[in-house]
Amino acid sequence: MDQQTQTEIEAAAFRRLLEHLDNRKDVQNIDLMILAGFCRNCLSKWYKAEAEKRGHEVDYETARELVYGESYSSWKDKYQTKATPEQLAAFEATQEK
Repeated sequence: MDQQTQTEIEAAAFRRLLEHLDNRKDVQNIDLMILAGFCRNCLSKWYKAEAEKRGHEVDYETARELVYGESYSSWKDKYQTKATPEQLAAFEATQEK
């Protein structure tokens, strides 16, 4: 497989991941952090960092909007719930590893 094809496949897989996360708004960022060690905000930071490596300035809020499909504040108001004591304890346990 040539580099262009690989890049196109990787980009399509990333878009599919974003679509999947958009369809699973019930999955909170803390749940992702507990189970996978990354969340939507991590993806936003990675996107920003990779753009900057390639000489493109992307601010964090713009990257978040790409990942969340809307402004972070709007998404948070609509979908984010307060973390439960159990979620916070599970998250803290992952930080100790």
